[in-house]
Amino acid sequence: MSRKKLQSIVNYEIVSENYLRRRQLKVGVGSLFLWGLGVGAVISGDFYGWNYGLIAGGFWGLAIATFLMAIMYICMVYSLAELSVALPHAGGFYSFTRNAFGPFWGYICGVAVTIEYVFATAAIIYSMSNYLKPLIDHFFPLPSYLIWLILYAIFVRICIQGMELSLYVSFWLTLVAIMVLGIFYVSMLAAGVFKPELLFNVPADPGQSATWLPKGWLGVFAAIPYAIWFYLAIEVLPVASEETQDVPKNMPTGLITAMFTLVVLSILTLVLNSGIGDGAVAIGQSSVPLSEGLEAYFGKGATNNTITAIALSLGLGVSLLTLIYSYGRILFALSRTGYIPRWISVTKNNTPYRALILGTVIGFVCVILVDAGSDAVDAVILNMSVLAALISYILVMLSYIKLKFSRAELKRPYESPLGIPGALIGTTLAIFALIACLSVPTYQVGIWGVITVIILATLYFFFSRNRLVAQAPEEAAALKK
Repeated sequence: MSRKKLQSIVNYEIVSENYLRRRQLKVGVGSLFLWGLGVGAVISGDFYGWNYGLIAGGFWGLAIATFLMAIMYICMVYSLAELSVALPHAGGFYSFTRNAFGPFWGYICGVAVTIEYVFATAAIIYSMSNYLKPLIDHFFPLPSYLIWLILYAIFVRICIQGMELSLYVSFWLTLVAIMVLGIFYVSMLAAGVFKPELLFNVPADPGQSATWLPKGWLGVFAAIPYAIWFYLAIEVLPVASEETQDVPKNMPTGLITAMFTLVVLSILTLVLNSGIGDGAVAIGQSSVPLSEGLEAYFGKGATNNTITAIALSLGLGVSLLTLIYSYGRILFALSRTGYIPRWISVTKNNTPYRALILGTVIGFVCVILVDAGSDAVDAVILNMSVLAALISYILVMLSYIKLKFSRAELKRPYESPLGIPGALIGTTLAIFALIACLSVPTYQVGIWGVITVIILATLYFFFSRNRLVAQAPEEAAALKK
């Protein structure tokens, strides 16, 4: 789209150097910390949420769904690796879509990503409080909302302190979470707790044989939303582009190694956690599937329960920290460009502290509101996050394809080996996954939640009359064409 046509949709303003000077991030992230950021953002999915797919489709139904979603994410990650080095901006998905389809769709993609990160964070906060509340109440009872507030305050404070501390803590918490999963895997195998025959759904009639697909192929379809939770949020890495050293080398390395680490973890979790205790049916009904496995090995007791709760909370904590970091960056980028109020993007010590606080306040309020109106708080919030994520996936992979043609001159120090065919496969699977989510009855509340936010965001875009900042990196790159 030409600059003239862009001007008919939005207005631009040339700002002073001081404007951008007050909105700077610090460069210093290497591939190792990017790997930690990517794995850490997702690893909570190995601790809870995925197991509900065992009820929807049985073990093998969920296994097939997980295989399909792994392919989708691998295709997307390779596309992101190329886009991130071509457009290394804090806006991430918003920047890619903005360059491909213009200001409105770039803004909508940014809104969708914000919904994903803010609501995924809220879901994790809720789940962490469920693990920790029994321990806290043993010493001094606290209402749930106060525990949510304390957890938010701790992790937001780490992010506000600085990028180095955020990524350093995230990296080490990621290693701890992997260690917890590793202990689980080894324990299940070494002690003979894992039993392959438990991977089949046990039939209600003892005279019938166990089935591979108890819900048929429709069960595979129904398990798709839960398989996504194994990989949801790997796409946070592009928001760290402006803070990454040697982006052409480190960003692709961080993205790809993190993705394949998550594939290995998802396979081990899915197989080993489903084949313990009373089998896939029982694990599918558990709110703490990993805890069920640890108890099967170590036994039940106050000490074991305490250790298990702390270990699982640490696993959730690393995703909480990385997602807070991420929504701080996307809100910062949207604000710096002028899509949302500019005061949000002001930084202190190269940290977008206002964006971090704003995202946290929104998430905290959402948890309270959903808690007041629903018994399935984490499900409603998580569903909104998944739906928003899929919308952004479709937009960004279509953007990859579009930019291959419309911006052929764009420098691409790294190019995806999967190219356009990989992006097409990823887009097709993302649309398939979106349809699957829309067909699940429990997602209906989440659907209306996402639609409501996007409608409000659209109205704001057309009626706020905010001027976009021409020198902001995302807009400057788009205006060059």
